[in-house]
Amino acid sequence: MRVVVTGGSGRLGQSVVRGLCEAGHDVTSIDREGVAGLPGTQLQADLTDADATRTLFIAIAPEAVVHLAAISVPFSAPEATILNVNTALAFSVVDAAVASGARLVLAASSPTVLGYGNPKGWAPRFLPLDETHPVEPWNAYALSKQVIENVIERFVRNSDNVTFGVFRPCFVIPPEEWAGAPTQQGHTVADRLDDPSLAAVSLFNYLDARDAAEFVRVWLERAELAPNGSVFFVGAADALAREPLAELVPRYLPEASGLAAGLTGTSPAFSSAKARELLGWEPRYSWRTELVQEATEARTEPDPSSLPTEVRVS
Repeated sequence: MRVVVTGGSGRLGQSVVRGLCEAGHDVTSIDREGVAGLPGTQLQADLTDADATRTLFIAIAPEAVVHLAAISVPFSAPEATILNVNTALAFSVVDAAVASGARLVLAASSPTVLGYGNPKGWAPRFLPLDETHPVEPWNAYALSKQVIENVIERFVRNSDNVTFGVFRPCFVIPPEEWAGAPTQQGHTVADRLDDPSLAAVSLFNYLDARDAAEFVRVWLERAELAPNGSVFFVGAADALAREPLAELVPRYLPEASGLAAGLTGTSPAFSSAKARELLGWEPRYSWRTELVQEATEARTEPDPSSLPTEVRVS
């Protein structure tokens, strides 16, 4: 298929573009800047400009659109900026996708819509978490992701012959971060394993970017097997933790102590059962096999020059 991927230069986007190209799709990545060596076609554009975006999409005439573009780190810009940019991107891109004749539209949301990490307190209603759990976003990033889901719902109600979907990828880890490159929080994957408090706020969720790319590929091929507008959690089959969550959750999230007893062994807090049952997608990668040994032995602080210094929309 001819596939447009917005935000194809980002941490998740690069893996998605590569995965779709390897699967034989004709991929056009649209972002504010390009990436050397990325396969497919790369275009630079401001996707918040709705009229220009519609014109560009009509010229490309994609059969499918995968919308990843966003300010991707909470609190990396003023709250109003994050909300305005992310929601404008979503409506502009989905509207352009429909206008251009695309028959498949998949948008990235986030598990943060559930509301975890709220400084005023948050506890899950049940564990493991699935798509039926209520959403309670408390910051602009999470709210923007909820709005993206609402945008998809709006277009499902008003569009004919288009299949829509939403996926909530867990904490994305691209291949270079297994070797010790800093994550978007500045610390490394090994740091998150060594200090459980770093991953506790998100209930130790994670996802290899290549598994995310595989989910996108599978959804594009099997979207019609799920109800239109379906939302999917997409996460690894295990938790990003060396101890069972039955022990870690009571320690770091005492409000959920009574819910975690079943999270024994390597069981994660987020369930991807819906993606498995409806689409046949299964995660393949685990930190237990992918984390480079040297990275686990490096115990240095991240280089300040490697941390984000400006807002990146991708």
